[in-house]
Amino acid sequence: MTPVLPTGCVIALVGAESTGKTELARAIAQRLQDRGVPTALVSEYLREWCERENRTPRPDEQQAIADEQTRRIAAAAATGVVVADTTALMTAVYSEQLFADTSLYEAALAAQRGYAITLLTALDLPWVADDMRDGPHAQQPTDTLVRAALARAKVSYAVVHGGGAERLANAWNAIVSIAGNEGRPRTRVKSDAKPASWSWPCEKCSDPECEHKLFSDLIARRE
Repeated sequence: MTPVLPTGCVIALVGAESTGKTELARAIAQRLQDRGVPTALVSEYLREWCERENRTPRPDEQQAIADEQTRRIAAAAATGVVVADTTALMTAVYSEQLFADTSLYEAALAAQRGYAITLLTALDLPWVADDMRDGPHAQQPTDTLVRAALARAKVSYAVVHGGGAERLANAWNAIVSIAGNEGRPRTRVKSDAKPASWSWPCEKCSDPECEHKLFSDLIARRE
């Protein structure tokens, strides 16, 4: 099934380092394009910045990086569906982790609320090292902060598990389910509402077996 996603619909991927966000974002965008859906892939500006400057950002540079990520997503959304390989929320999380700076959350979460679909990549892939990553020890704290931020902002999300083709299939099923039978993304959760039935905004639980069962049960109910 191909979801009918309107122009301006943003599918936003968030998650800790080395959880397959980039590969999954590319695969989702490619599948949508192959099925005739005008789709733009917005890559991670933070990585682009680090590669260009050959260093990690200072605390005072984080806000501009987050703002540029949000700007690029908004610009792409003007012409079609967007698959975002991370959002400003991840820059806000890294700022809290590295610099104890929580000032980026307000703007980042305001942007995140406007995205139709948020997918959180699970911590179930092997760690892949590169020069820009902190290490596997940082994954769980990052995951916890992301979940806590989404829960505070009442942003609904689906956790995506599995490797390779299974991860893509699970993400695709989540997108189709969230889009709904009419092919339209559901209205995001309002600030005074409970999270939607397809989200699991638990800021502490990251047990893959627990979440995978919830995910499988959800998809089974909607098929």
